[in-house]
Amino acid sequence: MTQTLQAATPLGDEPAAVRRRPHSDHGPSTPPWLYAVMAIGLFVVVVPFLWMVISSFKPEAEVRVVPPTWWPETVTTDNYRQLFTRLDFPRYFLNSAIVAVTVAVGNMVFCSMLGYALAKLDFPGKKLVFAVVLGTLMVPGVVTFVPLFVLTTNVGLTNTLPGMILPFLAGPFGVFLMRQFVMSLPDELIQAARVDGAGELRIFFSIILPLCGPAVATLGVLTFLTSWNNFLWPLVVATSEDKYTLPVALALYAVGQNATKYGLLLAGSVVVVLPVLAVFLMLQRQIMQGIASTGIK
Repeated sequence: MTQTLQAATPLGDEPAAVRRRPHSDHGPSTPPWLYAVMAIGLFVVVVPFLWMVISSFKPEAEVRVVPPTWWPETVTTDNYRQLFTRLDFPRYFLNSAIVAVTVAVGNMVFCSMLGYALAKLDFPGKKLVFAVVLGTLMVPGVVTFVPLFVLTTNVGLTNTLPGMILPFLAGPFGVFLMRQFVMSLPDELIQAARVDGAGELRIFFSIILPLCGPAVATLGVLTFLTSWNNFLWPLVVATSEDKYTLPVALALYAVGQNATKYGLLLAGSVVVVLPVLAVFLMLQRQIMQGIASTGIK
């Protein structure tokens, strides 16, 4: 009797309690207010950069207009022409590139080595070294600025590119970042390599470093960005124009005795930002993976 009733009952006439509620396989929907908050955040971040790019094509008089205008009434490239004619731009750009790339590569290699040692090796004083790394993270850079300059002067590295590079070849943040990532790698890989007779350097360069691609890319971009935009240390260390980096040369030439040339500063800022933006766009996938896997927020 029951089977007969079930067969005679159409699917559309099933009781409401029997029907299954439709469900989505994509999880809960995002609330609209969250999109509004993200849109506001995107607007706050992007609009100043867009205004900087657009205003770099304005004449100096129009840049100084109060309240500021959005679109230029007269489009000009004089700011960029002055940037490339008044400044020895190739020299300053090369100095910045050498310093930033060397510092980034040094951090990627040396911080990865120390992070691997703190994560996977056992040696006396391991906990003490890690405590020193964590303690150094809490020390502001201004505190070590004067002692670092005195040390650089005593070893004869002032007014040299090595004097701008060597003090920053490794940093506590990079060591902490790489240690956290290496700790997530399985110990079985290292043990298998040791059984095969591989030394620690071979294990590091052949196994650990290739697996740390996302974290290494994140560290490289962050250190490249910091070194590329560094102004105070190159300003103090470099005493001759041929050793200036791009931010130092731009600030010194754009700020005169009577007035600041804001148009030249805006054009120079665009040129300074473009290499960093290009590096980020090329490595954005690795950066996101590195941030997600190491828990850095």
